Amino acid sequence: MAFFKSKQKKEVKEVSVPAASVAPVRDLSSVLRHARVTEKATMHQGESVYTFNVATNATKRDIMQALHSLYKVTPRKVRIVTIPSKTTRSRKTGRVGTRGGGKKAYIYLKHGETITIG
Repeated sequence: MAFFKSKQKKEVKEVSVPAASVAPVRDLSSVLRHARVTEKATMHQGESVYTFNVATNATKRDIMQALHSLYKVTPRKVRIVTIPSKTTRSRKTGRVGTRGGGKKAYIYLKHGETITIG
């Protein structure tokens, strides 16, 4: 009768993790894809707000570091907007496809600071 047999405890090994683990170094040149040149974005540039298409896995901190390394400016605020993917239909063949989404970032600079987009 093994109904009430005592179970032996297995020993669990503890894995030590360093307290201050260092995050992997990201390639900042791939964070900012290109400037978004639209009518709305051009109007915002007069108010020191610049719009960029960014990588889908980019964070606000990555965007700030990339701007500082490429344009030598420190933004006062960064806002990120996710652009959803959309379904489209080809007029010629009638087939349905998808237009990829992405991510865009609004960069707010101090008044008087500018970025030369070329």
